[in-house]
Amino acid sequence: MVQRATSLVKTGLSAFAALAVLLSGNAQADDTHHHALSLVGEPKFGPDFEHFDWVNPDAPKGGTLRVAALGSFDSLNPFTIKGEVANGIGSLVYDSLMTGSLDEPSTEYGLVAEWVSYPEDYSSATFQLREAPRFHDGKPITVEDVIFSLEAVKKAHPLYNLYYKNVISAEKVGERQVKFTFDMKGNRELPQILGQLPVLPKHFWEANGRDGETRDLSKTTMEPPLGSGPYRIKEVNPGREVIYERVEDYWAKDLPVRRGMYNMDEVRFIYFKDNTPAFEAFLAGLVDYRQESSANYWATRYTTDAIKSGKIKKEQLKDGSVAPMQAFVFNTRRKQFADPRVRRALNYAFNFEAMNKSLFYGSYIRVGSYFDNSELAAKGLPEGRELEILNGFKDRVPPEVFTEVWQNPKNDSPTDFRNNLRMAMGLLKEAGWTLKDGKLVDASGSQMAIEFLIAQPIMERIIGAYIEDLKKIGIDARARLVDSSQYQRRLENFDFDSVTATFSQSHSPGNEQREFWGTAAADKPGSRNLVGIKNPVVDELIELLVQAKSREEVVAATRALDRVLLWNHYLVPQWHFPFDRIASWDIFGRAEKLPSQAPSAVINTWWIDKAKADKLKNERGM
Repeated sequence: MVQRATSLVKTGLSAFAALAVLLSGNAQADDTHHHALSLVGEPKFGPDFEHFDWVNPDAPKGGTLRVAALGSFDSLNPFTIKGEVANGIGSLVYDSLMTGSLDEPSTEYGLVAEWVSYPEDYSSATFQLREAPRFHDGKPITVEDVIFSLEAVKKAHPLYNLYYKNVISAEKVGERQVKFTFDMKGNRELPQILGQLPVLPKHFWEANGRDGETRDLSKTTMEPPLGSGPYRIKEVNPGREVIYERVEDYWAKDLPVRRGMYNMDEVRFIYFKDNTPAFEAFLAGLVDYRQESSANYWATRYTTDAIKSGKIKKEQLKDGSVAPMQAFVFNTRRKQFADPRVRRALNYAFNFEAMNKSLFYGSYIRVGSYFDNSELAAKGLPEGRELEILNGFKDRVPPEVFTEVWQNPKNDSPTDFRNNLRMAMGLLKEAGWTLKDGKLVDASGSQMAIEFLIAQPIMERIIGAYIEDLKKIGIDARARLVDSSQYQRRLENFDFDSVTATFSQSHSPGNEQREFWGTAAADKPGSRNLVGIKNPVVDELIELLVQAKSREEVVAATRALDRVLLWNHYLVPQWHFPFDRIASWDIFGRAEKLPSQAPSAVINTWWIDKAKADKLKNERGM
């Protein structure tokens, strides 16, 4: 399953992300109706539950939440690779067949769908729609809308096309039943990833838009969309602000999976050019909360009287999700990065420890796996079922897979880093590069050059130290700052040497791995295979993972995939932090228990405490 955040933000496309591979328990008969699906065990809540235990079912509604967003936007359509979509569209406006539980890894409960069934061989999945679901114009959600949605998103976006590639047909099999048929058997993930299908209104997208032309899901648009979710768009100031209003007669407001959630009357995303003005706006009280990504800011900038007096609360919330692989991505489509020895050398030249000490106050942990902070990460040398899997590829993977424990270079002292730079130079020499007159050149005399593409000024300082170290070994390294729209276009078209990217994972990886690392995605504009990986072994390991028949098999296949990716040195891992840093003005209420997989889900589960908000307003003299 996909668990997106990163360049696809949590509040946008990210809401439809992170899908997995294993449904709990044994395969069920075709007529068994499942109110929920879990990929790592049994669902916590039975069919008659009243609400999640990480919400306040009686949370008051009201108030306005103001959230900072960075960059700009030029589209209100999250289902195309074109343009920059406004924050919040995906998660707030659209409902899906099922919805995730923020406290249970890879678990979904029925939302638009009342239940799902599937045969023992997982060759299809049938969903029963509830009677109540309505779009915001009052029209009911029908099976025809569901079928249209699958076909439309696959056509409009390569991500969905690859994600749902095993779904070969969708048909109406009852007044409120839709059946999806698959081109393979035994893929236990497919019923669940279909549960995350966003449901679009067929009548809206097949009609003419404000310009008189038939609407096209593959194109950008600034026309507010029609959805069925807890919010609708109230107002748009292009590129500057998008305002959502709570749908008071939201069809699902009393469902167990929605009780106590989405409590603010308005959610405003206010756009800032970069992090500095966004931070200043928060301190000035123009933004209500901030999820802090900068260790430097967290350690040095939160010093105002409002923080000292408690008007601003500062806290770190433990995050139990899989640590994302955040890394320097080097585009292997470009010849200077095609050799794995070069990519490995670039890791030896990265002094994480010095950067962590000087810039991050020692707060970060170096990422050491594509599935860090979970049982899925490769550990030690391969053994058991993982070793059996890898033995099937023995002559097609780096020999170190079997003989060495992969780990990042360590730089605990200046001597360590000098030795690591020598290791880097040795690897580069093996790959055909020579240091000549202070420049690292190939056989033709061309100097190795790396342009780090960035969209936020704060990254110049972070990448600067790495750039200086790369210059020490003769590389012409530099950073290039571009605006967010140009950055997105270049990312989609793989027009870069290196970028920083984050690959978020779930506790049950599966079909989405094709999009991250699969050959079929490598040349598809807009795909997440930013590295450009075209490795048949990786493809085969992904398919083993997709077709895993037990949790043990999922873990073994994932560890094998992790190990092969690591030993091919596709990325230079950066860092992660096992907490969410949250700073908020003291106007909120929240349940005593926070959801383990998303403890900072402010929009989803918190509420405005009117008494606190009024008190703060009076103290400000407003």
